[in-house]
Amino acid sequence: MEIWFYHLTRQPLEKALPRLIERSLSRGWRAVVQTRDEERVPAIDDLLWTYADDSFLAHGSARDGDASMQPVYLTAGAETPNGAKVRFFIDGAEIAPVAALPEAAEYERFLFLFDGADEETLAAARAQWKALKEQGRDLSYWKQGDTGGWEKIA
Repeated sequence: MEIWFYHLTRQPLEKALPRLIERSLSRGWRAVVQTRDEERVPAIDDLLWTYADDSFLAHGSARDGDASMQPVYLTAGAETPNGAKVRFFIDGAEIAPVAALPEAAEYERFLFLFDGADEETLAAARAQWKALKEQGRDLSYWKQGDTGGWEKIA
């Protein structure tokens, strides 16, 4: 499993996340979006329905039922009820505890998105990178370039 860090510098999470989810779904991967706090799940739910005038991302959470049927599952926990191959960690959700679970081996990729303008978030991302590196994980670091596209830095 690969772990990719996405350093947001040109777009907020609300712009970048839906596009990255679209790319994952186009690969045939189901996704889990994990936030740090259950209270944030409804905001992500709204975002995925309304991020574009001409599009939406079908998704659900535990409160919607039929979790195994959801192409994108929203949670603040470590569960993977939909057979996801990619997991997005947002709002400072921690990767290491989920990466240690036996079912983590079923994933192709974990993506950690963080706001580079927020010092606290940046420090938390660095701490997670360090901890995962010490575990010998396969890590990549991507940063938004001047045009908003992603550039691999490490």
